[in-house]
Amino acid sequence: MRRSYILILLLVAVLVVGGVFYLEYHHRQELSKVQNACIILISKQEMKLRLIDYKGQEIFCAPVATGKNVGDKRKQGDMRTPEGVFQVSDIQRATDWKHDFGDGKGEIDGAYGDFFIRLLVPGHKGIGIHGTHLPESIGTRASEGCIRMYNEDLKKLVSLIYPPLTVVVTPGIEDEVANHL
Repeated sequence: MRRSYILILLLVAVLVVGGVFYLEYHHRQELSKVQNACIILISKQEMKLRLIDYKGQEIFCAPVATGKNVGDKRKQGDMRTPEGVFQVSDIQRATDWKHDFGDGKGEIDGAYGDFFIRLLVPGHKGIGIHGTHLPESIGTRASEGCIRMYNEDLKKLVSLIYPPLTVVVTPGIEDEVANHL
């Protein structure tokens, strides 16, 4: 009887200790997911992209270019950058992509830089964060609606992120005025 009692007690102790170790391991795994969590904040006012970690610390910051026209995106082709909360759906190699800007110069090689970070923007296709063949456009309103970055900054950003990732685009003062007209 006493021997059975000791065996049961030993078995319970092993299960409890094993359970504690499992829970500790499980919680560490979950915490590591949170620790790798980031958010991209894009300010149309400052023309800056910031990568923020789960503690609120800035990991990366770079200047950007946004849509030629002020205000929130309303329709395809309006040259506005959408404002709001979006998700990165994919990071695509864009090295061989071309684009015709409709300026009479035809298709431009390398218009997107090496990567295209595709955003899920309800009601709009083709919105993303990408490089540029016009580095002088960074810091201005120059795009057809996407967010442009210096190509080297884009490479650095891509090395730090993975989908799905939340992207928040905030309006500038001019955008707020245009949004309320």
